[in-house]
Amino acid sequence: MKDYRHLSPSEIDTLKKNGCTHHDWSLVWVKENFKPDYIRDTVFSGEIKLGVLENVFFLEGGIKKHACINRAVIHHCEIGDNVVIENVQNYIANYCIGDNCFIQNVDVILVEGRTTFGNGLKVNVLNETGGREVHITDKLSAHFAYIYSLYRHRPKLIDRMKGIIDFYSEKHASDRGTIGNNCVIVNVGYIKNVRIGAFCKITGTMKLKNGSINSNKEAPVHIGRNVIARDFIVSSGSRVDGGTIIERCFIGQACHLDHGYSASDSLFFSNCQGENGEACAVFAGPYTVTHHKSTLLIAGMFSFMNAGSGSNQSNHMYKLGPIHQGIVERGAKTTSDSYVLWPAKVGPFSLILGRHYKHSDTSNLPFSYLIEKDNTTYVAPAVNLRSVGTIRDAKKWPERDRRTDPHRLDFINFNLLSPYTIQKVFEGIRILKHLQHTSGEASEIFTYQSCIITKSALKRGLELYYIVVHKFLGNSLIKRLEKTPFKSNEEIRNQLKPTTDIGLGEWIDLSGLIAPKSEIDLLLNRIENEEITTLEEINNEFKRLHENYYEYEWTWAWEKIREFYEVTEETITAQNVIRIVEKWKESVIKLDEMIYDDAKKEFSLSFKTGFGADGDIQEQELDFEYVRGVFDKNPFVMATLQHIEEKRALGNELIDRIKSIK
Repeated sequence: MKDYRHLSPSEIDTLKKNGCTHHDWSLVWVKENFKPDYIRDTVFSGEIKLGVLENVFFLEGGIKKHACINRAVIHHCEIGDNVVIENVQNYIANYCIGDNCFIQNVDVILVEGRTTFGNGLKVNVLNETGGREVHITDKLSAHFAYIYSLYRHRPKLIDRMKGIIDFYSEKHASDRGTIGNNCVIVNVGYIKNVRIGAFCKITGTMKLKNGSINSNKEAPVHIGRNVIARDFIVSSGSRVDGGTIIERCFIGQACHLDHGYSASDSLFFSNCQGENGEACAVFAGPYTVTHHKSTLLIAGMFSFMNAGSGSNQSNHMYKLGPIHQGIVERGAKTTSDSYVLWPAKVGPFSLILGRHYKHSDTSNLPFSYLIEKDNTTYVAPAVNLRSVGTIRDAKKWPERDRRTDPHRLDFINFNLLSPYTIQKVFEGIRILKHLQHTSGEASEIFTYQSCIITKSALKRGLELYYIVVHKFLGNSLIKRLEKTPFKSNEEIRNQLKPTTDIGLGEWIDLSGLIAPKSEIDLLLNRIENEEITTLEEINNEFKRLHENYYEYEWTWAWEKIREFYEVTEETITAQNVIRIVEKWKESVIKLDEMIYDDAKKEFSLSFKTGFGADGDIQEQELDFEYVRGVFDKNPFVMATLQHIEEKRALGNELIDRIKSIK
């Protein structure tokens, strides 16, 4: 064997004197500079490869530990350089262990038979009884899983995707496990058929069975105390700790599960957090967050979602069993003790308050409040647009991206406003106007999807939807014309002309990736026709769509600008642009002022209740000020005021640049 040699007779004698045994020492291979001095009381069997033991580990508290193998039973293993393997209660079997690993106080680590280490494992997501199962892999993205679980109306596509997964799983199958370089495995119980990536830290874990831990130097994984995991994949940069129990789960990049969280048949994609509560058959898209003991997420699809304490859903009505599912589109929130009876669909950036039983579909009324009153769902369209919480969430998501792995699985678009949400705003305008027309403007209430919309809520919703349309289309126009000097209307028209036709028509949100539906359909056709045959090729297509988002966005926005403002590509003038920008300025400032007023509510007298507990009103206000700060100096408030000035200046700059053009 290259780089290895047999043991010398003197080395065998030393090992025997140190209490080590092997039924056939000729099966032991060692590196050239191997010395047996630091191997004691160890039983070897099968073919063994040993590296050198030269370095010293510096442990917390000032302890030094020389590389060694002590008190262990090791079968059919390859062990790298400078490891500590000590106090193995049962045995380590069929593993390749990397350099600089520290393995101490473990029960058993083994691979039995040929295994795929969790790849190809079936997860019954959304429907516990099957039908939307996702077969997980190391390279699973939220976008691939979205298509694989929801596009069951294209059986040929699903069959091709399953074939791609099977190929990948078989390619990575082995009867030998790996523990990468620089791993720490201490005080651990049972590990079976688990592949462990480099720089992984596993401490105090109870049981790991049939899975992959895709740790690496740039994004280490930590598996902590009392964790039990069966049939799983944990992606780079994630942390699973504090008695978490997972079964048949995929954990995406930079996720954090802790404090006794339990999950089965669920997928968690980038930057999800789960603490205290439980999940069953959940598709948790990027940034799905749940922190509370009494919160259950079940049979639902979520993303950019924050679940309040006591949030709950039901996926059966005591008839045909748990076959129902729900979709809560990106950016939604649930308040404490909210409840939704599946099936139901909730539009993006909505807030769910109370208990809802009507199986409503508000997907085309984005930014809404769903409020329960007298067992009826009342919808307040668009009001979440003026909420300070909505804007704060949109700002914090990119700031809280904890992924450090340069090879990202999910391609996440953080934009609050996009062709995906604005197309729903346009549809919301159409719906509300249709309700006005059919029911009459004199009506005090309107019925939509088994929900109630009051007259005042409908009127306010239309006003806010128009404001946000002006804001988005104006944003796109100004961005397109920025930093360019123009001398004529013809030059403006040339700049406005899109560079591609891609982007026209409907857009979709594939759990974080916002893209034109036409391009996704084209990708799916290529998969069906076997033009694309690997996971890597599919992920590269997702990456391309993500990287070209703004180019495609402009194609869509320019078409809507022409329709909405009744201009044409051949005749638009500088004066038309100025009119649009003035409307944009007015809308942006008006929306920011609403957000400013909403933020101000949190500094009102009623919100100071409980502060200055033993004093008068003056002390109450002082206590509040020292804890929460002064309103005018609040960072978000200051940023909002600055945003108003910046947008006003941005609009004025463009107007000044083109106003002389005739």
